[in-house]
Amino acid sequence: MGILRKLFRAAPTPTADGAFSPSPLAIKLGTSSTTNYDGGVYAKPNAGTKNRVLMVCTEERNMTMANGKKFSTGNHPVEMGLPMLHLMNAGFEIDVVTPTGAPVAIEEWAMPADDTDIEKLFRDFEGAFQNPGSLADFAQNNIADDTQYAAVFIPGGHGAMLGLPDNADLGKVLHWAHNTGLHTLALCHGPAALLAAKSEAGFLYDGYKITVFPDAVDKQTPMIGYLPGPMPWWVCEKLTALGVETINKKADNSVHVDRRLVTGASPQAANDFGRLAATTLLKRTEANS
Repeated sequence: MGILRKLFRAAPTPTADGAFSPSPLAIKLGTSSTTNYDGGVYAKPNAGTKNRVLMVCTEERNMTMANGKKFSTGNHPVEMGLPMLHLMNAGFEIDVVTPTGAPVAIEEWAMPADDTDIEKLFRDFEGAFQNPGSLADFAQNNIADDTQYAAVFIPGGHGAMLGLPDNADLGKVLHWAHNTGLHTLALCHGPAALLAAKSEAGFLYDGYKITVFPDAVDKQTPMIGYLPGPMPWWVCEKLTALGVETINKKADNSVHVDRRLVTGASPQAANDFGRLAATTLLKRTEANS
């Protein structure tokens, strides 16, 4: 197996901190140097007072797999970037937070190096990514019924499974968003963070239908060296146990809205998810204006 992996360049790549990033084969098959961003043009951008989106990112880099090896992850730049571009072009400002205010962890190996829109976005937000706000501070000081926020956005990347699904501050923010009529946006592995909304009273999203990165695909990716081993736990399995129905079977461009929860299935869905999120928020803000 080791010889075949070397032959097909399917062995995960060691990182300086003892983890592994995806193999050259997995990078070739699973990422692209450009995106399918459609330009993000909106005829009537938001001009109302609910003009902010709280983007909750992971600050953790390495995921310990079931075999003990570590996967170098974070937030996926396309799954974060394309929705940001759509939301901003639709007239919304984005506030970046991590659990403690530590820098945003980004899957640099997934960066679309030849995409000028993403390149400019990450250059413009470099300061915000290096010095984000604190989710803990937000949960303590910024939750109010009368708010400028229209949505909470949880971008994808396996990093959404680190430090967010069991974060009490995120649970508080998700319940606040739900109770005050905000939308919640979650893409690819982002719905893993919705697990933070589990409480003794039940799960906030029991009975919802979503699109999310399928467990079946995560089970296959170690074969091409995308992951250095089996997942430590399965996102769909945990959500299904709490009453959530996954409606997509593939890691495709599927997107879905159920009540005020907007979800997308994979990096392929990033553009469609961004547009759906933006148009959904615009309809909501127009109705309230």
